[in-house]
Amino acid sequence: MVINPTYLAQRTRTSVNWPDAKRRVAKSYREWLRSAPEIQQMYSLNMPVSEIRTKVRQEFERHRYVSQLPVVDMLLFQSHSEYQETLNYWKQLPHVLKYFREKENPTARLPQSFMQGFLEAYRLFPSI
Repeated sequence: MVINPTYLAQRTRTSVNWPDAKRRVAKSYREWLRSAPEIQQMYSLNMPVSEIRTKVRQEFERHRYVSQLPVVDMLLFQSHSEYQETLNYWKQLPHVLKYFREKENPTARLPQSFMQGFLEAYRLFPSI
């Protein structure tokens, strides 16, 4: 298998105005939705394609009310870099599954501080 690092590569650019930004966001959203079956197959995800598409929609909806054009451009850049890394198989399975973590384990959360996390781990694994 030949590795082509420029596969899916795009030049970074800024949006000229809001209609241009909306067009670019819609294009990015469609790319993600169309690649959901391929992502499911590549990473052997044990979930339906509809669930992957729902998660993509949730991620886009999370930033729906961003009102600054440079922030939208930055989010588009991040979205495309995630897309490129995902479809080039530069991510491992845990990197993809982190987006579905709260659905799999509703009690999953980050500790409030380092010490609290350390003590919780110590209580779970006292023999270490």
